Order: sequence, then C-alpha cells, then structure tokens
Amino acid sequence: MIRNGYQALREGVAIVDLTGRGLIRATGQDRARYLHAMSTNHVLEMTPGELRYLFFLTAQGRILADANLLCGEDSFLIGTEPHTRQLVVDHLNKFIIGDDVILTDETSQWVIFGIEGPTSAHLLDTLGIENAPAPGNWMPWKRGFIAGASSTGAPACRMIVPLGEKQSTFDWLTGIGAFPATAEEARIVRLENARPRYGEDIDDRTLVQETRLMHAVHFTKGCYLGQEIVERVRSRGQVNRMLAQLVLETDTPPPAQTPLTHSGAAAGHITSAAWSPALGKVVALGYVTAAALASKAPLDAGGIAATVTDRAPA
Repeated sequence: MIRNGYQALREGVAIVDLTGRGLIRATGQDRARYLHAMSTNHVLEMTPGELRYLFFLTAQGRILADANLLCGEDSFLIGTEPHTRQLVVDHLNKFIIGDDVILTDETSQWVIFGIEGPTSAHLLDTLGIENAPAPGNWMPWKRGFIAGASSTGAPACRMIVPLGEKQSTFDWLTGIGAFPATAEEARIVRLENARPRYGEDIDDRTLVQETRLMHAVHFTKGCYLGQEIVERVRSRGQVNRMLAQLVLETDTPPPAQTPLTHSGAAAGHITSAAWSPALGKVVALGYVTAAALASKAPLDAGGIAATVTDRAPA
C-alpha cells in the first residue's frame, strides 16, 4: 500500500505540482530559425508534436538556462525553471533584431502537474489516454496538453491545464490513484535517478560537456550563440570536471559546495544531496575531476566516504 509521495514515485504513481515553471510562447515567421540560432539543439528539423531538451548559452559558452521546447503548428512553447523564466525572455528579446519573432509569457495562465512513477502509464489509460506521448513528444488534450517529460527521472508525463482548472484537475487525478508528492520527496527521487536540475546542479558557470547531458546538444546543426566554445571543448576533448552521481556513507546530507578530495587533492564538489530511504545512505550529485571519475577512486566529502556510481546524469 502506498503511504507517501516518495513511495508513489518509486512504486506507483505520484502527482508533483510543477506550477510556476516558465511557459513562454514564441510566434512569428522567423521563430524556428531564431530559436535554432539561440539554442544548442536542432530546432529547424522539429515537427509539430515534438519536444526537445536544450540549453541557452552565453557567448562564452556557459549555460544560461535549460528548457523543454515544444513544437506546435504555429508556435513554440518554451518551458523553463521558475527562476530562469524572465532571464530567458530578456535573453531572447535582446537578440531579436529585424526578426519576426514575438515572445509571450504565458506562465500565469497555466497549471503544470507531473504525473510520475512506474505506473503513470496505467493512470493515463484510466483517463482514456491510450497513446500518451513518449519522452520527446507532446499532444493536445481536452484540458490543455500533455508532454512526455519527467522532473524526477521516473517514467512520467507532464499535464498542463488552464489555471482555473487547477483544483478540479488535482482532485480528479488524486481520485483515480495519483498520490501527492512533496517537492522534497520529488527531489530525493530525482537524485536517486541522477537527474540534475538547473539552479542546483547546473548554473551559469557550467560548460555543456560538464553536464554529460549530450541529448541537449546537436553537434552538426551549424552556428548558434556559444557554439564556438562548445565545439572547441569537443574538438580538444578537454573536460576537466564532469557531473556524477555519488553515494555517501552518512545519514546527514552535506551542504552544497562541500569539497570532494582524493588523497588530500581537490577532486570536485557536491552540488545537491539528500537522504535516500531506498539506499539507506545519502545520494548526491556533484562535479568530479575527469581523473577521479576515470579512476573511480574513493573520495572524501568533508570527512565522509563518497563513491561515484556508474549511473550517468540523465
């Protein structure tokens, strides 16, 4: 029997309230070409119903924000972290010079629920959604639309409905078996699944290759803002640190920025950590030097034994 949101995310189906995530609509004849030139993934080849994960970069190749981009018939919808919403709007507007592109912030119009967990597909069947969108796809639905995206790394979809239908949709979903999960319960599961989050594990100092999230990048798409640095790192193969999942022999999560060392030498730092009931230990994400990652050397996190797992960020 499911007793809490954590258990539902791991064994059943949970509902995670993601309301507040940015939703920015891009319209205009030049929208595809412009977003293609401003992001790391291939936008020009996208077709309606497709969803792609991507990065927006600075000219120095650092990650300004991440986003899910949904392609529609006459617009794109850009889904961002809550705290990068305005940053993305300002960044994209800054470079619109003579382009037919209009950005409209629709965040306040929508409610977003993550339906996440191994039996999420069964719940969608109960809703009469037999062909739910797989990861990388989205579809319109009578109450809004549904996107194949996960916040925790568990099997999931994202349901976006009008703001006025928030309570009725929540009651409906919980009434047919979705168990509410708190933000902290969802955070624990995303760390167990090595799912990084912008703002905790990735920030505007991070290079693309350091994240190991290469599905966000298309290396032969042509020029885009920050592409020169991405290509330089790729061609030289010089990635000094990489994001990795770690297990720590403690029941107390260390704070972000806790240094990682190996034999007294600097080997990286923790970015986020949480106690994992499933592991009976702390699970974390952090940046580990390429040498330490390759050698799988045992690490020290502020006096706590830490081991890099084989699970890559996803």
